[in-house]
Amino acid sequence: MLYAPQFDPTALQIGSFSLRWYGIMYLLGFLSGYLLGRYRASLPGSTWSKEDVDELLTSVMIGIIFGGRIGYVLFYDLGFYLSNPLEILYIWNGGMSFHGGLLGVVAAFWWFSRKRKKTFLNVADFAAPMVPPGIFFGRIGNFINGELWGKPADLPWAMIYPPEGPEPRHPSQLYEACFEGLVLFVLLWIFSRKKRPDGAVAGFFAVGYGIFRFLVEFVRTPDAHIGYLAFGWLTMGQVLCMPLIIIGLCLLLYKGWRPLPEQEIATGKPSTPAQKKRKK
Repeated sequence: MLYAPQFDPTALQIGSFSLRWYGIMYLLGFLSGYLLGRYRASLPGSTWSKEDVDELLTSVMIGIIFGGRIGYVLFYDLGFYLSNPLEILYIWNGGMSFHGGLLGVVAAFWWFSRKRKKTFLNVADFAAPMVPPGIFFGRIGNFINGELWGKPADLPWAMIYPPEGPEPRHPSQLYEACFEGLVLFVLLWIFSRKKRPDGAVAGFFAVGYGIFRFLVEFVRTPDAHIGYLAFGWLTMGQVLCMPLIIIGLCLLLYKGWRPLPEQEIATGKPSTPAQKKRKK
C-alpha cells in the first residue's frame, strides 16, 4: 500500500514572494520545448531559424496559458467561475484544460504561420514533438498538487490520497505523464526523424494523444461536478478527445504518412503520379 506524497504546493517562499511547484512544472515544460525546438532547428535541411523558435515559443506560451485556463473554465466548471470570476486568474491553484490549451496553441500556430510566411501544417509538424515533454511536466504538477487522482484500485502501485479517503486509487496523473508524455514523445521523435507529408507528424500526435488520454480516462475519477456524460462511463475528457482523434486520422489518411521519397525531398515536387494527385 502506497501513500501519495503530501507536497507543500509552495516550493519557495521569500517574504511575500512565493514560487509554486505547479508553476515550476510549467516552466520546465516550456524550457524542454525551447531546447528541443532549438535542436530541431539546427538539424541539416531545417528551414527554421533560432529566431523562429524563440518567437514560436513565446506565442505558444501565451496560447497555452490563456487557452488552457479559458478551456477549463468553459468545459469543466463554468458555474463556479461565473460566481467567482476572480478565481479565473488564480492559475497557480490548478485548473488547466489540455484541450483548451491545444486550441490556444492552434491559434498561436495560425498567427505565427501568417507572420513568418509558413504553412500552418509545417508549423504544427515542427512543434508536435516538443509538446509531450510539456504534458509530462504538467501531469507531474497535477501529482504534486494532489489532484486528478484515479478510481479505486487493488494494485501494488495504487496510492492512498488522504483528501479522497482511505481507499487506494490509480495514480492516473502518473499514467498520463508516462503515456501522454514519455511514450508519446519517443514515438513522435522516431516518426518525425524522416521527412513526411505536411500534417503527418501533427496528425500522429493528435491520434496518439487522443488514444492515450481516452484510455486513461477509464481509470481516472471524473470531475465531481460533471460526472459521466453518457453510458455510465463517457467522460468530458473522452468527449473532447474524439474530434482530436478524428482530425488526426483525417490528416494521416488524406495527406499520407509514409516517408517522402528522396527525389521529392530534394525538389519539393511529387515524384510519382499518385503523389502528384495527392498534392492537388
